Amino acid sequence: MTKLGELHEFCWMDLKTYDIAGTATFFSAVLNWRFEVDEDDWRRTTKITVDGHQIGTVSDLANPIYPPGTPAHIAYYIRVDDVDHRVEVATLNGAQLVLAPFDAGGQGRVATLIDPAGAVFSLWQADRFSGWRVPPNTAYAPQRMVLTGDRPRQAEDFYRRVLGTGFRCCDFLTAASVSGGGAPQWELAIGATDLQKVAARVLDRGGMYAWSEHAERPSLCLSSPHGLTLQILRLDD
Repeated sequence: MTKLGELHEFCWMDLKTYDIAGTATFFSAVLNWRFEVDEDDWRRTTKITVDGHQIGTVSDLANPIYPPGTPAHIAYYIRVDDVDHRVEVATLNGAQLVLAPFDAGGQGRVATLIDPAGAVFSLWQADRFSGWRVPPNTAYAPQRMVLTGDRPRQAEDFYRRVLGTGFRCCDFLTAASVSGGGAPQWELAIGATDLQKVAARVLDRGGMYAWSEHAERPSLCLSSPHGLTLQILRLDD
């Protein structure tokens, strides 16, 4: 059975949406996430916490920095030692550079790419923030990352070569093994003790879900009304 644990390799996630208020209302009700504007940040960033642990931020896709028509999605950032070097390795191994490395204020240095199979990912050379540090089996907190696609072994090999190491808390799965299949993409797996209650709250708030199984563990594929998707894994009792 899949081992749940801290996601040291992944640094952050950013919910990119056209409806920040609606997104916050949905995930607060369904997953008990807390959304607060950081008054100490001049950008007034909306931060997400669960059980007192920071797990992400929210961005407004209506901001002109995003191309018109950009679909709602969740961006995930993989922590690396040297963004510029890892971008060079990634492109040499078939990745397409979307956003060249740049300094994101005091947040660190970031770049965005598309892997050879078509999945978007970002690399993050952290500054003051070092990544998720949520205790294993914390309800509604990040537990694992999942990359679905047609060639999971090749994908795993690509990321191993790019990062110089393997992922301890990530799963590479075929699209057919995840409800809905679709284009290759990274997804976050959240933990919950009662998937039935989560499913009921999803419907109550206008979302959708599909049942699945993740490495012998029951799971739920959740879609918010705003186009954001997550997997929910059953935590051990």
